[in-house]
Amino acid sequence: MKIRKARITDLKQVHKLINDFARREAMLPRSLNELYETLRDFCIYDDREEICGVCALHIMWEDLAEIRSLAVDSKYQNKGIGKNLVKQCLKEAKMLGIKRVFALTYHPEFFKKLGFEDIDKARLPQKIWGDCLRCPKFPECDEHAVIINL
Repeated sequence: MKIRKARITDLKQVHKLINDFARREAMLPRSLNELYETLRDFCIYDDREEICGVCALHIMWEDLAEIRSLAVDSKYQNKGIGKNLVKQCLKEAKMLGIKRVFALTYHPEFFKKLGFEDIDKARLPQKIWGDCLRCPKFPECDEHAVIINL
C-alpha cells in the first residue's frame, strides 16, 4: 500500500468512495465534475490499484488550506490510513508554505489527535463566503471546525 497523488483514472473510484460516505451523511457529496477540477488536491492511498482511502488539501488563501473529502473504505479503516493521508496533506501544505490548515468534520477528536484545535467557523471567512454559501446545510452547518498551525 502507498500514498500517491491522484490520477485521472482514479476519479471514478474516488467519486464512489466519497459519495458512499455522503449517502450516510458522513460528508458532503462531490460531483465528478468537481473532482476533475480539483484533481491536483487529492492524495490516494492505494493497494495495488484499489483505492483504499482519499484525502484532499484545498488551498483557500495565501496562508490557509483545508483538509477535505477524507474517506477510507470500511474494510481498510482503523489501520492508520486516514491519519497517514492527513499527515501527507500537512507535509504538502508545509512544502507549499501554508501556515494554517483547517477541516470541517463530524469527527473532531480524530483531528485533535493529530494536533488540530477547535476554531469558531466565523474565523474562517474564506471558507464561509467561498464554499459554505453554496452548501445545502448553510447556515445550519453541524460540522465542527478544527485548525492546526504549521
